[in-house]
Amino acid sequence: MQVIEATDCIMGRLSSKVAKQLLSTEEEVHVVNAEQVFITGTPSSVVAKYRKLREDIGSVRKGPHFPRMPHLILKRTIRGMLPYQKPRGRAAYKRLKVHIGVPPELADQEPLVLEQTRELRTSKVVRLGEVSRTLGAKF
Repeated sequence: MQVIEATDCIMGRLSSKVAKQLLSTEEEVHVVNAEQVFITGTPSSVVAKYRKLREDIGSVRKGPHFPRMPHLILKRTIRGMLPYQKPRGRAAYKRLKVHIGVPPELADQEPLVLEQTRELRTSKVVRLGEVSRTLGAKF
């Protein structure tokens, strides 16, 4: 089992590294502190994009249903970088666990910090937790 720290990481880079890790190994990957992930872009444009995904696409009955909780948004982003429609990608996705904060059963383990996902090249960022709260999530 591998624990990855997501605090101050950029969501796209973190997602691609986690997806590659899931496909290359056969062990579970736990991502902790999902609400502390950065999304690059101005806060208004990021919130508008996720609000459009949440409200404007699909219908209430049929979907597609887009999550509003930060750990589920991050999990959905990682799923987009896996070959989800193939058995290998489906099995990798089942080994992925994403958490808000650090759960008690993982508190004693040393998390892996992916430094290459923390390089900010812009000052226009917004945290995933803030986007989720704007969408109506209560965590």
